[in-house]
Amino acid sequence: MSWLIQLIVNAVVLLIIAYFFNGIELTGFGAAVIASLILAVVNVIVKPILVVLTLPITILSLGLFLFVINAITLMLTAWFMGDSFVIDGFFNGLLAAVIFALLNAIISNFIIDPLTKR
Repeated sequence: MSWLIQLIVNAVVLLIIAYFFNGIELTGFGAAVIASLILAVVNVIVKPILVVLTLPITILSLGLFLFVINAITLMLTAWFMGDSFVIDGFFNGLLAAVIFALLNAIISNFIIDPLTKR
């Protein structure tokens, strides 16, 4: 059940990012849910491979390179989605990855976790 809540939270965060930034387009909530599902699959399959392959640069950058990996996974998700989810350029993907991580952490820590601990 918690994966479904996280899926919806990710979809809402993607919609928020697409609403406030011009370089990121998302056609609607249904596309956001599908993008969230694809992003989850990409994070399970592709992200660990990227993390292992880029471990030296991740260590040298004190973990900041993980935002680049998150941007790559977001852009890969946008590529799979086609015209329903569009990210214009790598910088927009990197900005979206940073904001996605921040909003996801805030929503998970301050809203989802207190509700599930009741």
